[in-house]
Amino acid sequence: MLQELEKQLGYEFRTKSLLENALTHSSFANENRRLGLGSNERLEFLGDSILGFVVAEYLYHTYPDSPEGELTRMRADLVCEKSLAKIAYGIHLGDFLKLGHGEEQSGGRKRESILADAVESVLAATYLDGGFSKVQEMITRLLLQDAVPEHPRNFDYKTALQELVQREKDQVLQYHLLYESGPDHDKQFAVEVTLNGTVVGNGSGSSKKRAEQEAAHAAIKQLFPQEI
Repeated sequence: MLQELEKQLGYEFRTKSLLENALTHSSFANENRRLGLGSNERLEFLGDSILGFVVAEYLYHTYPDSPEGELTRMRADLVCEKSLAKIAYGIHLGDFLKLGHGEEQSGGRKRESILADAVESVLAATYLDGGFSKVQEMITRLLLQDAVPEHPRNFDYKTALQELVQREKDQVLQYHLLYESGPDHDKQFAVEVTLNGTVVGNGSGSSKKRAEQEAAHAAIKQLFPQEI
């Protein structure tokens, strides 16, 4: 079974017990003390630091003109719980976790916090098993090569669009909320952006701000494709 996960990770462990440890949630370890199993919490601690360093180094070299504050925001965006959980979903990591009965019954295999912690644990296990170059390759493959293909995910398209249209005088950008729909816990917003009264982009998202960013992104693609 672990071979399938190794295939998803793109790495074969020499010491399988490290990978097994990385997949062992504290709830399972606590319910099976007689087995003498350790949880993945110590590996999670190590993996968090390794991930932070690799991502920081990547951003430092990829965005040489970005100030420290912007790099910090980009790193936080890349290593956040939701981002790591997305990786876990992609490699079906939840299927391989060892969970206690309570966590199993309450949907722990799909809980973002558990999945994110497990990703960090697997990264630490990879580092201990194969060294820094192997875990760096894994982080690049699973997270970095697709996460920031052109711009960081928190790139401010509204500001970028404003700066682009201001290359000419007397340009007026306006954002209009078209509608909002859905229940309070799952709202969706639709926005259009106009340039001098002409619609140049539409966007939607779970907040008005996100919808505006999507509309601005669409406008840049239409008006300034060479900038994308």
